[in-house]
Amino acid sequence: MSARNLDKADYEIADFIAANNPSGVLAFHPSAETKDRLAGLISREKTTGLSPDEESELDLCMLVEHLMRLAKARARSYLSHEKRSLEV
Repeated sequence: MSARNLDKADYEIADFIAANNPSGVLAFHPSAETKDRLAGLISREKTTGLSPDEESELDLCMLVEHLMRLAKARARSYLSHEKRSLEV
């Protein structure tokens, strides 16, 4: 995957995802099938190489993972803020 600059759009997308359902975002995990597919792509990338379509698929998966990590961090922040507001 080519290097990307972490820019404002990444955070805006992650915030949009997290704001709608922070608990749901934190509970989300990819399916076993998706995990297996990604593991296979990563393994083949390191050994035999990937086709251009597979490279694109892996790049997209890595971008989505990046956005979900940002969204989960933001969701934790939302829930933490919510909890503090209730305690006051």
